[in-house]
Amino acid sequence: MRSALQRSAPRYPSDWSAFPAGQSVRAAVESVSDEFSQRIFGYHMAKIGSLSSQINLENCQVTHQFSQTPSMSPFCSLVAESTQLPYEENSIDGFLLANELDFAQDPHQILREVDRCITQSGYVIISGFNPYSLTGVGKYLPIKRGNLLHDARFFSATRVQDWLTLLGFDIIETRYLLFSMLFFNQHRSLPASWHNKLSRYLPWCSSVYVILARKRVWPMTTIRPKWKLKPRFSTVGASMRLPADK
Repeated sequence: MRSALQRSAPRYPSDWSAFPAGQSVRAAVESVSDEFSQRIFGYHMAKIGSLSSQINLENCQVTHQFSQTPSMSPFCSLVAESTQLPYEENSIDGFLLANELDFAQDPHQILREVDRCITQSGYVIISGFNPYSLTGVGKYLPIKRGNLLHDARFFSATRVQDWLTLLGFDIIETRYLLFSMLFFNQHRSLPASWHNKLSRYLPWCSSVYVILARKRVWPMTTIRPKWKLKPRFSTVGASMRLPADK
């Protein structure tokens, strides 16, 4: 597997307004993430990263939702690095990583930490930028050079799915969103009919994707001991005759 470790850390966004179309991206990711979160049950839901902390999961069944960011912010519940999660093993029922991997120096380490802390049958929701989209092409063009999107890693959905599979996750569903160039502000959105057609027939050209994955639980089968046959003895009718006297 090709390493995703980068020598230097990319610039990290403090909120969605760091992108020209950030609010459009946030609204799209929030809508799908909120729908996915309805499948998560348990006690604790962790939103990892500054962008995740601003995603509202109103319909999530988990009542205790908290945000973890690398620095103090208005949406922050806990200050910690995503590569070193301060939670016990098997203690978190759900994770939300909204474009967190796109601005990570070592995304593999983040996923390893998520795998360590997630409960059996726990869920993780991950959104990211698609490198094969118009936005992915714009990353290499000399447009809006100061934009943070030029620093994003742009991991494909297939690549992230492979990472999750290696860690023992099952991919439940993947949604493809925003079929437009995100380096410019979005004044108009595509009609719903066009969006549905593009999502069905050309999912590879969407600018954003959202993945829902579930931790795979291997059933444990007890090893039964081999049955040992106990010998059974039965009496046999026999007479004991003494020798006759001579």
